[in-house]
Amino acid sequence: MLTTLKEYLKNETEPVAATIELITVVVTILGLGVAAQVVSDRLQIPSVMFLILAGVVVGPEGIGVITPGIFGDALPAIVGLSVAIIVFEGAFHLHLDRLYEAPRETFRLVTIGAAVSLIGTAITVRYALNAPWNVALLIGSLLVATGPTVITPIMNVVPVRNRVATTLETEGVVNDVTAAILAIVMFEYVLLETRGLLTLVREFGVRFGVGVLVGSSIAGIIWYLLRHVGTSTENTPQNARLIALIASLIMYGVAEQIASEAGIAAVAAGGFILGNTDLPYQDSIERFKGDVTLLVISFVFITLASLLSLRDLLALGVGGLVVVITIVGVIRPALVMLCTLGDRLTLNERLYISAIGPRGIIPASVATLFALELQPQNPQAATMLVGTVFLVIFTTVVFEGGLARHIAQALDVIPMRTIIIGGGRVGQALAERLEERGEEVLIIDNDEQVVESLQMDGFSARHGDGTSREVLQAVGGGNAKVVVAATPKDDVNLLSAQLAKNTFDVETVVARVNQPGNIDAFEDIDVEAISTAMSIAWSMDNVIERPAISRWMTELGRMGDVQEVEVTSNSVIGRTVSELMAELPEGCHLALLSREEMNQLPHPDDTINQGDNLTFIGRTEAVHQAIDYCTK
Repeated sequence: MLTTLKEYLKNETEPVAATIELITVVVTILGLGVAAQVVSDRLQIPSVMFLILAGVVVGPEGIGVITPGIFGDALPAIVGLSVAIIVFEGAFHLHLDRLYEAPRETFRLVTIGAAVSLIGTAITVRYALNAPWNVALLIGSLLVATGPTVITPIMNVVPVRNRVATTLETEGVVNDVTAAILAIVMFEYVLLETRGLLTLVREFGVRFGVGVLVGSSIAGIIWYLLRHVGTSTENTPQNARLIALIASLIMYGVAEQIASEAGIAAVAAGGFILGNTDLPYQDSIERFKGDVTLLVISFVFITLASLLSLRDLLALGVGGLVVVITIVGVIRPALVMLCTLGDRLTLNERLYISAIGPRGIIPASVATLFALELQPQNPQAATMLVGTVFLVIFTTVVFEGGLARHIAQALDVIPMRTIIIGGGRVGQALAERLEERGEEVLIIDNDEQVVESLQMDGFSARHGDGTSREVLQAVGGGNAKVVVAATPKDDVNLLSAQLAKNTFDVETVVARVNQPGNIDAFEDIDVEAISTAMSIAWSMDNVIERPAISRWMTELGRMGDVQEVEVTSNSVIGRTVSELMAELPEGCHLALLSREEMNQLPHPDDTINQGDNLTFIGRTEAVHQAIDYCTK
């Protein structure tokens, strides 16, 4: 009886101990993930770098909290489902209107660029590490990916132009899918000794096609359910969020049942379709999935990084450094320069895209899974696979992610944008007029629902407090040429304007003043104060006394433009007004000459001096050509 009791207690104690250990591991991982995000926001550095470092610290070669066997045989399934959520969320945020900003460059990057990356990386690995061709091709396939889990955090803290961010983010989402499918095909049909190029191409096409078909079909069903099937009125937003989350897992599971590794293509296709349809409670779904994805990314990155062995990295030797330097310094710049030919992106923007190609969750997770399967039969290949992939990930994330803002500043690709604080009717109307003239505009508002509404309407908007130094710095306040405080609260406008003027030395700061008695406070800090009451009165007076001019000024933003520019071009300095007028494009006129704070109508014999301000009026394109002529 006593022996039986001892055996029972022993059998019961072992599962309890294992459960406590697992709980400790999960809590540690999620806690480190949240801490990494907080530190990332504070230091304005992508959180992925801190997640990898945290994984190394808590792994077997650190303090040993996480060991390779803690999750047992469930690790591949956990990683697979996590990756499904991550890719779905990334594709959900990939909107068609942003894709139109750089369609040719993006298409080339995910086709020609992916091929150049695969072949170039495979050749480098083959000769730098003396690897077999099958292993080299497998590594090349994995390192095609420049994932959104790394790119998106970088773009969140480096306010480059939308066309640059869109190009990088789109490349990341599409290449994640391409790399995952291509790698599994390489693994099954090259590394496992199954030969034939036609077989390789066919299997890639089958997996990709199955994934797109499954993802599209389930996305259609989810869209119909959310649009036409009623749910509880009180819990409808919550139900919509849960349906979207479960949909991503269903897409992945169904596609995986039909064809191995088709799940990634399924969640990418389904996420993209749902993200570009008119879903109810879409803003709520985006917020929820963003929070879930943050936890999932933390879990996967820390877990996989904890499995990394320092011996795997050191075993690569000098050859490993050659691989990293070649991928970062030769292959990436070459493929970007080839794929971005044209005039849509400037040379500095192309150089910036060349410098930002960090690898992320797909290479890390898939390489780890492959290594676990390869270890018993080919330990050398497993070590080379994990070591090379993680060395490239670690190097690109640390250096490219950590230096992304400094690289952007050195290349001068953070635009001199207009920042509008306050996304209400005034801020939105002003942003619309400025964007119609080609200005780079960012709206800041402390109401998340307002920000989401603005983003859905196509505006570039960021949630945050406009009176916070950290917020203005994060959105590029130091590079802003204009800051507009347009909230309905004078105290907020005054603080925002003072911060922009005194801390960031913004040249032009304009503030909305709702109470006329507060105008002096704004003028005392050298801010252009616009009284709401007086502006309305002036507009009404123009309609009454000068109706033609009033109508003309109202239509000007749609039909033409008025711009003032400081003369800096040597080809203009020293010339007369009549000589300049002869050089202006058709449809543009010089309306005003400003010198030493004095404004005058231009006389044909007036000489233009350096530092003069010229005001042009006319067709939008002609005005912009005149500005370029006077400043370049």
